[in-house]
Amino acid sequence: MKQFGEILLFVLCGVLSEAGHAAHSGQRTEPGRADDRPNIVLIYVDDLGYGDLGAYGSRDIPTPHIDRLAAEGVRLTSSQITNPPCCPSRCSLIMGQYAQRFGKYGMSRGLPVPEDRPSLARFLRDCGYMTGQIGKWDIGTRVQGPLQLGFEEVARTPPKAPVSVADSGRRNGAAKSKYFCVDEAGQTVWLTDYDGDRVVEFVERHRERPFFLYWSPEAVHSPSAEVPERLMQRTTATGKRRKLAGNIVAVDDQVGKLLACLDRHALREKTLVIFSSDNGANGSDGGSSSPFTGGKGVGTQKEGWVRVPTILSMPGTIPEGTTYDGLVANFDFYSTAAAAAGQPIPDHCDGVNLLPYLQGKKNGSAHEYLFWLNNESGDAVRRHLMAVRWRDWRLYRKYAEDPWQLFDLNEDAAEEHDLAAANVKLVRQLSDRHAAWAGKLVPEAEIPQVSSRIPAVPSGHGWATAR
Repeated sequence: MKQFGEILLFVLCGVLSEAGHAAHSGQRTEPGRADDRPNIVLIYVDDLGYGDLGAYGSRDIPTPHIDRLAAEGVRLTSSQITNPPCCPSRCSLIMGQYAQRFGKYGMSRGLPVPEDRPSLARFLRDCGYMTGQIGKWDIGTRVQGPLQLGFEEVARTPPKAPVSVADSGRRNGAAKSKYFCVDEAGQTVWLTDYDGDRVVEFVERHRERPFFLYWSPEAVHSPSAEVPERLMQRTTATGKRRKLAGNIVAVDDQVGKLLACLDRHALREKTLVIFSSDNGANGSDGGSSSPFTGGKGVGTQKEGWVRVPTILSMPGTIPEGTTYDGLVANFDFYSTAAAAAGQPIPDHCDGVNLLPYLQGKKNGSAHEYLFWLNNESGDAVRRHLMAVRWRDWRLYRKYAEDPWQLFDLNEDAAEEHDLAAANVKLVRQLSDRHAAWAGKLVPEAEIPQVSSRIPAVPSGHGWATAR
């Protein structure tokens, strides 16, 4: 009896402790789910252009499910990537700050992300969220995979399907497909579709507690050569854009699977969905930055490389069918997720909580200024960029020795009329701000040699776990 009493006391203390924690953090509780903090789903598409969704003006690519997100949330019109392209963009996203603060000034693939501050996944895991990752990683070194940076469950990378010689999607004589995989039953499946099923699987298994799911599809990264005809024929796109369009349709289908699953379990109003892209459109694949110009590959000094479609949706919490025109950066998603979880924003974050701005509780722009300083070497020197955004003004140059160019994006979205000569004082104001920001950054870091041959994301089927 004494032993039973001790066990009962231990359990009772645990229950009281959990209740006290919930009361202290302001969490609401209700039957069926002890912790009622919102779920967070972050969808980060590869190379999706500003003009490639119906909600952003596209007329040749049907995206009804993503458009539904916009209709049930806020469409952001000035969402920026402050350190493109893919790898630095993702590092900034997961760390919640300018990647230049830890020495990443361009691609620098293999450069570690700092471990003296929590990644977004580790932060949410440590405050009680189940954390899951699906799809492309491209963050940190080979020994800094998602399992090492705070994700409790990671969808394994499925084996790639063989590519026949007659296949029109065959790339450079490769024996394996890039975007077709083999599922558990041995069937050949389009990778984006496979990912969507994993998204639903994760939500189904963890719907009884708050979860954070980060899905970053390989789509719509170029080349889109392998896109199946069944996807392309659902669009009215033509030429090389037709394959890209099929890729985007596949992503939209998976968003539909997610929303249907959330609806099925009455989780739609309990789930913050953040949908965005890692950088602007790839023009060589037919991607559109309209009404802006530039993008990945060409025109990387232009707005189209760094302005991306972004939607935040959580019916009942975020207004529906509205737009927000203020300056936003991808590192704001970390701060917003922290606030949604009822936690203070970590000191290392450069981002702000977007929710009060989207809800109309705060006016104006989330950021008065945003800055860029991208240095590349070798074949990627075209991606050099120094820039400042303030209101609708954009100041940029490619190299430090180049003259600054100034554009009013409200009047000149295509950046065709340089107004620097007529606005000398404004050029000085913005360039001084850029210099002050850059002066607080750390030097460019060297990429370490990492001998590990273990893939950052485990291969196979099912889920790898941190436990």
